[in-house]
Amino acid sequence: MALAFIADLSPSASILLIVCLLAVCLFEAINGFHDTANAVATVIYTHSLKPMVAVVWSGLWNFLGVMLGGIAVAMSVIKLIPLNDLLLQSLGENIALVMAILVSSILWNLGTWYLGIPCSSSHTLIGALLGAGFGFWLVHSGTGVNWGKATDIGISLLVSPFFGFSLAILLMYILRSSIKNKKIFKEPTDKNVPPLWIRGILITTCTLVSFFHGSNDGQKGVGLLMVVLIAFMPLNFALNHQLPISELKNSLQEVSGTLRKSASGEFSAQAVAHADYAQQLSLQIDSVDMKDKMQVFALRSNIQKFAKILESDLKLTVFPETSWHQMKGEVKTIKSYYEFAPTWVILLISICLGIGTMIGWKRIVVTIGEKIGKTHLSYAQGASAEICAAATIGVSTAFGLPVSTTHVLSSGIAGTMVASGGIKNLQKKTISNIALAWLLTLPVTFVLAFGMFYLFRLFF
Repeated sequence: MALAFIADLSPSASILLIVCLLAVCLFEAINGFHDTANAVATVIYTHSLKPMVAVVWSGLWNFLGVMLGGIAVAMSVIKLIPLNDLLLQSLGENIALVMAILVSSILWNLGTWYLGIPCSSSHTLIGALLGAGFGFWLVHSGTGVNWGKATDIGISLLVSPFFGFSLAILLMYILRSSIKNKKIFKEPTDKNVPPLWIRGILITTCTLVSFFHGSNDGQKGVGLLMVVLIAFMPLNFALNHQLPISELKNSLQEVSGTLRKSASGEFSAQAVAHADYAQQLSLQIDSVDMKDKMQVFALRSNIQKFAKILESDLKLTVFPETSWHQMKGEVKTIKSYYEFAPTWVILLISICLGIGTMIGWKRIVVTIGEKIGKTHLSYAQGASAEICAAATIGVSTAFGLPVSTTHVLSSGIAGTMVASGGIKNLQKKTISNIALAWLLTLPVTFVLAFGMFYLFRLFF
């Protein structure tokens, strides 16, 4: 664990590291208040499961989602900030950046949760990362915020709620025309348990949303925790020391050999040049002192650039398809040396997400069940919204894009209400509050984190 490396830090830095780790845990627990509560809203509101059973069940599947969902979304989060520039700065500058991100994210998430507004933890974290990263860039120049990655994430956050809304309307129309048993379209009655087949549908959809929420939103916490660890202990977490360095050397040599074999035609010289560079990198490894900060950072930067070239450029222009497939596994190995998260990090985030769900679910459940539409949530509406949310989140995770479970599910609920009674069936006040939070979260957290970075620089 990270605590094993605290001996390398000063007493004050060690205390700040522990504070930041606890702050990440708090952020992820608040994420559970907001987002995971959406997953259990339908089964609790429809009396399909008792509240504590539902949140424990959801917590288990969130845990599995984080553990099995990979780290593509976590790496997308990390790539938003100028990480390589961060590695070269003093500990005080890194602490200021991390604290700005954490404090602004927690303040906004807590405030919206207290008001019962389903606000997006994804928007919150991304706005804070961009704001603090932009402030960091203004002070230190360098590469700055990764606006290309920010644009990709922004598009996914913008499109996903509209996709969920439209898909939910379509699914409700399909259900109405194909299901003859109309019990599924009724509202839950006081404490009465729905028929077994309806309970089965709702529990299944709750399970799917919980799993995919863990695989997407849980990874954001993983990415945030990795930013903290790299900021405080860059030498320990700049490269994946759990893997033998000899494997990296072997992969570079294999890539070099494949490049030479595939070199032909107009791109022959380019392929040979990259083969030479791969060979140079493999030889560089032998001379790197893993206790020398600058040498480790230089190696990380070089293999990162090389892997990016292979993935984005060469596979489209230089290699025959067979050669690219031969190198694909080796490129994946190379990337695993700088794109990684220790198992204990994933486990810690999973636990915090589950605990948050068990503490703060009630406020959001009431909003989802009663305040989006003028009629209370029916069985079919809950199931349709969760099917759409699970599908949207699952696809986004596969592409490594973070999305907002809150806004995807809330828009799905709104879509089912429109399908059942038209646009007039929506409660304008609740929809306005959700839309306002959706519009304000990114700019507010951006400005908040930007200002806090400069504030914390005065102290650290």
